[in-house]
Amino acid sequence: MNFHLLLLAVVDGLSYASLLFMIALGLTLICGVFGVINVAHGSFYAIGGYSAATVMAWLLPDDASVLVLVCALLGTAVLVGGALGALLERGIMRRFQDRDPVLQLLVTFAVFMILENLQRMIWGSTPVNAGALAGRMGTVELLGVTFMRYQLLVVPGIALASFVGLQCLLRYSITGRKLLAVIHHREVATALGIDAARMGLMTFALGGALGAVGGALSVPMTTFVPGVAADMVVASFAVIATAGLGQITGALIASILIGLARALAVYTLPELEVVMPYLMMVAVLLVRPSGLFSVAEARRI
Repeated sequence: MNFHLLLLAVVDGLSYASLLFMIALGLTLICGVFGVINVAHGSFYAIGGYSAATVMAWLLPDDASVLVLVCALLGTAVLVGGALGALLERGIMRRFQDRDPVLQLLVTFAVFMILENLQRMIWGSTPVNAGALAGRMGTVELLGVTFMRYQLLVVPGIALASFVGLQCLLRYSITGRKLLAVIHHREVATALGIDAARMGLMTFALGGALGAVGGALSVPMTTFVPGVAADMVVASFAVIATAGLGQITGALIASILIGLARALAVYTLPELEVVMPYLMMVAVLLVRPSGLFSVAEARRI
């Protein structure tokens, strides 16, 4: 592999890792608070992308500025994903809060199937994308290779900003400290006066918004078709399994590793492209069953 192909693989890998991290970030946050794998998270990604593409189709013919288009893209995803996450928590998951984790998983899978069919009813099976937005931003040359500005700067920049923003929220705000208390021990946090139900609602809304933003960022670069939700949510499961449940920084590192491995496979061993994330996940779990960045949990008395 020559230098230019290696550079292409690295940039493609980081771009894919950014999208994967946005989805895994919301899923990791929900897992950390509720301890349940939210299968319906894939639908947040798909509906966020479809909704953003619909809004782009309304705005692009009016020659709106790139800044307006990006704000509309992100704003649509945040509103749609946040609303879906809040509805899922308030309407369904709160009723199964103390039930068996397997039952919770089955409930989220049922919601996923419902949202998948709702998505088909609204947008049909016609492929959807918003590639014109990425085209408007133009290209930039890096070390002799031309890249789209959207892929090189916008997608990784928003993913990094989301990571930093969430870390600041958790570490430096009162709301974040309350959320960490609920994650550490829900019963004790409730006894101290923290509204755990409110924290749960906020978590699902924030997680849904992050997943939908991942879909909105994807739709200018990829074509959305029925079934895209399942593909991405399975890949995000590989990220959180590799990193360890509830590990936000670990999810970032695992996303980068998986994204780079997948991109290198595309340019060297294309037949391994699809399975590369899962090969990495299996290799990690054989050595560390709880994930690369998991920590020992104190025994509760």
